[in-house]
Amino acid sequence: METINALGRRKSSVARIYLSQGEGTITVNGKSYTEYFPQKHIQLKVLEATETVEANGIYNIKVTVRGGGIKGQAEAIRMAIARALVKIDEANKKPLKSKKLLTRDSREVERKKYGKPKARKSFQFSKR
Repeated sequence: METINALGRRKSSVARIYLSQGEGTITVNGKSYTEYFPQKHIQLKVLEATETVEANGIYNIKVTVRGGGIKGQAEAIRMAIARALVKIDEANKKPLKSKKLLTRDSREVERKKYGKPKARKSFQFSKR
């Protein structure tokens, strides 16, 4: 099996993964994913796509991820893995789509507007 690459995005994070046949190691920016994401609930997000199609321990995944925080990066990786699994086998599309792992979450931080302290928050109005 040749190496399959896919791209995942979430907030301002961009993850590119390279998936190949192997023993199931996941490397994120040169480190193990458990070392890169020390929190257990974030590690589960990374593994969610492979657990959905029961592909744990089958593929080696090499990830390069940039931008955003750890949660956005983990969800970007999850989306990239899901896209790569669909490239491997079209039968994986239905279970992944039902869990909404193939849908890009387009919510991004709104920019701050001038004359306001934040994006939408306003200063207290005073009539007199």
